[in-house]
Amino acid sequence: MPKKPGTNPKGEFAFFNVIYEDDSQRSNRRVPSELLGGLDGDEPARAFIAEQDREIAEKSGRPVLEIKTISRVGAKKK
Repeated sequence: MPKKPGTNPKGEFAFFNVIYEDDSQRSNRRVPSELLGGLDGDEPARAFIAEQDREIAEKSGRPVLEIKTISRVGAKKK
């Protein structure tokens, strides 16, 4: 049964664009908000996404791509 619109909690996830060493890009990668903030800022997102990539690579049989940069979706460029 489908959910009613607007019933998903807002702010549960932060979204990131990821650029890999081969210059490929994956957009809107979800990271739980409770991992972010504090003194480390968005740095825990890199470790979370890298772990997701390792799991995906294991299942698909493809090599793991190294992350070049991550940026939060909607954040202003420095």
